[in-house]
Amino acid sequence: MVEPAKIWGSRGILNPITGEKKFRVMRYLPAPDLRFWVERFWAVEWDVAEPYLQENLPYPCIDLAIEHSQSGVFGVATGKFTRLLQGRGRAFGIKFKPGGFYPFVGMSISQFTDKTIPLFGLFGAAGQCLQDTILGLENDGEAIEIAEKFLRDCSPEEDTTVMLINAIVDCIISNRAITKVDDIVSLMGINKRTLQRMFSQYVGVSPKLVIKRFRLQEAAEHLAQVEHVNWSTLALELGYFDQAHFIKDFKAMIGQTPTEYARQLGEA
Repeated sequence: MVEPAKIWGSRGILNPITGEKKFRVMRYLPAPDLRFWVERFWAVEWDVAEPYLQENLPYPCIDLAIEHSQSGVFGVATGKFTRLLQGRGRAFGIKFKPGGFYPFVGMSISQFTDKTIPLFGLFGAAGQCLQDTILGLENDGEAIEIAEKFLRDCSPEEDTTVMLINAIVDCIISNRAITKVDDIVSLMGINKRTLQRMFSQYVGVSPKLVIKRFRLQEAAEHLAQVEHVNWSTLALELGYFDQAHFIKDFKAMIGQTPTEYARQLGEA
């Protein structure tokens, strides 16, 4: 068995300082022939004396997660995602690229938004077998081998729309000047309505939400790394015209103002 390649990063995990004391996350690159659709594999382990509520601001993509009593395909969450960790446990998952899950099911991904669909309901006996087999494993490498075989057996096609969507997402991440949908339209030369329909069908949420999600992920990550913050400068760097709009979006998505979130990090 080839040792899977590990990757690092904590973007999307809220209050990571406290979280690192409660659970361990491992991330792995997929095999080269699966990277068109799959972002990474992940595994989480925890052992807590008291229940712990972990909050996340996940990437705008589909996760297939396997865990005792909570396995399923998790659609894109339009807000933050919370998970109550109790006792000792483990979960294994497949994080697809934005749009990357569509070729596996051939149905609008908007049907999955803010929902969890049982594996058997989407993949029948093959999904149930995947779940039962991985639940019996504790080695990440073995679980990845099983998951990769399952993905290959699904025989997805390399849809050019998935390639376009990920080019757009990469551009959003790297170019802070993109703050609204019209910026994508101008930069990529694509019709606005076509762009919105494409994201609804393949990603499950609007391009506007995707832009906002990555900017607020960046803000939360920045707050976890620095002790003193210039709020107006941070808002401008993230593409906001003023601090008030930044605070409004941050609170709507994360449930706290940036100041409250920074204070929570400081207490941790």
